[in-house]
Amino acid sequence: MKLYAHPFSSFCQKVLIAFYENDIAFDYRSLEDAQANAELAALWPLKRFPTLTDGQTTVLESSSIIEYLQARRPGPVRLIPDDPAAAVEVRMMDRVFDHYVSAMQARIVINAIRPENDRDPYGDAEARRMLETIYAWLDQRMAGREWATEYGFSLADCAAAPGLFYADWTHPIPERFAALKAYRGRLLARPSFARCVDEARPYRPYFPLGAPDRD
Repeated sequence: MKLYAHPFSSFCQKVLIAFYENDIAFDYRSLEDAQANAELAALWPLKRFPTLTDGQTTVLESSSIIEYLQARRPGPVRLIPDDPAAAVEVRMMDRVFDHYVSAMQARIVINAIRPENDRDPYGDAEARRMLETIYAWLDQRMAGREWATEYGFSLADCAAAPGLFYADWTHPIPERFAALKAYRGRLLARPSFARCVDEARPYRPYFPLGAPDRD
């Protein structure tokens, strides 16, 4: 298998967690490399990543890649429960973290990259309000929980780890949300995600808001 990814990308880290949790071998086609970028462009005209190839099969989008890994390279860590009802909750929380944490923090980052005259103050404020709202909801949900669902470390936590990691850089989680902050800390301590964080350290200067001197 070949994974086209960048170490600093949150959605790539989400997939890398799944690879590392089950020690799945793969060819890491880092998009720091020009040849890897050319290969990705030939595979997927939008050039979005992560993208996975396995022989003649190409899989797009982080959640689909993790589903594919469980189907084709199953390991001891089951990131999606076999029980259909349990799997619904895991997939629901995966979507919550992707749409309302990762996507919101990405809107703020993308706005910061734009030339000053093209920035969108309203959109930036709206994304920050959304993060404040989802932080409060997640803090209530995580009270008394170890992971995002009761089914153990899962696809949802793969999404949560990089999402909350970067969101807290972009729009810090308030101290009053102690349960959510503790959850972020557990995610950072998970060996699979700690490896992703370490692999991404050389690229912290890419962060347009200034990577904080922590984590």
